[in-house]
Amino acid sequence: MWKKLGKIFCAEQQSDWLYSHAMIPIADQVEGDLYRIYFSSRDKRNRGHGGFLEVDMLNPTKVLRVHPDPVLEPGDLGCFDDSGALPNSIVNVGGRKLMYYTGINLGVTVKIRNSIGLAEWNESAQCFHKLFRGPVIDRTRDLPHFVATPEVQYEAGRFRAWFTSCVRWEQDPSEAKHFYHLEYAESVDGVEWERDGTVAIEFRDHHEYALGVPRVLKDADMYRMWFCSRATKDCPTYRIRYATSSDGVKWTRHDEQVGIDVSKSGWDSEMICYPFVFDHAGRRFMLYNGNGYGKTGFGIAVWEGE
Repeated sequence: MWKKLGKIFCAEQQSDWLYSHAMIPIADQVEGDLYRIYFSSRDKRNRGHGGFLEVDMLNPTKVLRVHPDPVLEPGDLGCFDDSGALPNSIVNVGGRKLMYYTGINLGVTVKIRNSIGLAEWNESAQCFHKLFRGPVIDRTRDLPHFVATPEVQYEAGRFRAWFTSCVRWEQDPSEAKHFYHLEYAESVDGVEWERDGTVAIEFRDHHEYALGVPRVLKDADMYRMWFCSRATKDCPTYRIRYATSSDGVKWTRHDEQVGIDVSKSGWDSEMICYPFVFDHAGRRFMLYNGNGYGKTGFGIAVWEGE
């Protein structure tokens, strides 16, 4: 079971760019017990920005500092990320720190049309510099809908990615409803991706319609994935899910073994979503969002075994 340690941070109008939400937390070790947690906030215009704060893992719910400036900003007008740039996955390879992020693009007939961008950390500027003005993973001739929230890893000379992939929209009485599962793809250079529509995690039943933010760890015996999905017959909001795999491509779900759920009251009592799982000092931790898709901020839990 996962033991919740408490909430770490919530954006509460600290600045124009750090105005609300603290979504999709990502932990990145600086040195020793010091970690940076990257996240996405919304500005006064509701556009997503990337920021970070730092914590000591000996007391992870106490924030040491919040970086005063955004490290990833929305793109130029009309670009794929002009309504938001949301940090999703850090890959340290060849002395470079790469950031894969979701570019938010608002739609008309449907509400969003997102893509995946790539940036690199610039130490002197203390921000991520976008490598391209356009996305590195986007809709294709055969896969015509949006992609988002990638988990990217570098293994055995290849980049591997698991990400949200929209398969269709359906018109409801009030608005168009998206259906997206998790797709898998590979790349030699991290820029040009070989996509054949391989499905990593499919919908469990006809109630479930949105799967996102996969997080993958490779243990000695298997690959493990934590992700979030909505909905079930009795629950319309996000919950965190769990799956295992022998190769990272074909997965078996074990949702009943996830070991974490909403609290009885408080900031994570309505939903839990957007997990990030990492190991430190022999223990396994999970960052996650609560109510309102990150509106109430993010917290941390520690794995205490079966």
